[in-house]
Amino acid sequence: MNIRPLHDRVVVRRMEEETMSAGGIVLPGGASEKPDRGEILAVGKGRITDSGDVRAMDVAIGDTVLFKQYGPTEIKVDGEDLLVMSEGDIIAVIEA
Repeated sequence: MNIRPLHDRVVVRRMEEETMSAGGIVLPGGASEKPDRGEILAVGKGRITDSGDVRAMDVAIGDTVLFKQYGPTEIKVDGEDLLVMSEGDIIAVIEA
């Protein structure tokens, strides 16, 4: 993949959600919402502050993150659906 996000943006691959509910019911494709977690594939250099300095990103390539459902921009790169979002749209990093 040859894409580099600018400033405080990241490129995320959406992770597939389970198609079975907690009670063991199989959900049809249209019944489930789009997943709100993904893996970071590319990271920008960071936000430029008012003083002109660059504030480093708190996330890194390979991190699994939770993000806002309606914040990201959907793009297609090499036939794959990816998301571009600001670091501010990321809610949390999931640590193993």
